[in-house]
Amino acid sequence: MAEADDFAREVAAYARELADAADAITLPAFLAGAVAEAKADGTPVTEADTAVEALIRGRLAGRYPDHAILGEELGSVAGSAAGAETRWIIDPIDATMNFTRGIQVWATLIAVEHRGQLVASVVSAPGIGQRWWAVRGAGATTLRGGRESRLAVSSVSRLEDAHLGHSGIKALDADGRGAGVRAVIGRARRDRGLGDFWGYMLVAQGAADAMFEVGLKPWDLAAPALIVTEAGGRFTDLDGVDQPFGPSALATNGRLHDELLALLARS
Repeated sequence: MAEADDFAREVAAYARELADAADAITLPAFLAGAVAEAKADGTPVTEADTAVEALIRGRLAGRYPDHAILGEELGSVAGSAAGAETRWIIDPIDATMNFTRGIQVWATLIAVEHRGQLVASVVSAPGIGQRWWAVRGAGATTLRGGRESRLAVSSVSRLEDAHLGHSGIKALDADGRGAGVRAVIGRARRDRGLGDFWGYMLVAQGAADAMFEVGLKPWDLAAPALIVTEAGGRFTDLDGVDQPFGPSALATNGRLHDELLALLARS
């Protein structure tokens, strides 16, 4: 519907404005050397994480008070209207460990879900000077070096030719998928332990052919999932369910997806 398209474009544009504001906080904090504290679950958090999420929530409350919000650091709010049709899903700094260790690969992730479907998202990684975004039904775009370009997944169709990303063997072993992972790695041309948003963005721009990991939350996946699918790829969990909310994920160029699902099944 044209109305839905207009709404998706509107919130996508605003998500990029919010990402600009986030970058103005995160990049200086990174360059200054951010220090993390441990949350109750043992994962790291910095002052920049909470500052970014608070900023985004404050701006959304002013512009879209009837929208719901889900964020990694500050939880969930329902919005001023019961049964909100629209929800913003926020990860203020994805890859906080990288952020605090001086590794440039981290990003702010913002996704918009409307009537149960992701309609817009942005992934902004100022540490590496790149941003990606997508609008449902309108494709995905990246901005790098001052130039915008459309995203498209690769055409690789053989696992033996594929470049794969994953979050690391330890977590996949603990999830009962170690044997499958080793089989996949043994056949693939190349694999790298990338983790976080970065592997999914490489799939979206055709630089990698698949990315898989476990131990994930909705804010880790919602924004990357839409960008991958709008770039022509496929995104499911590792059991093949078409959903972007965790706790596992498989993103591919589409051509390798079914084969990887079969190989990565739990032992």
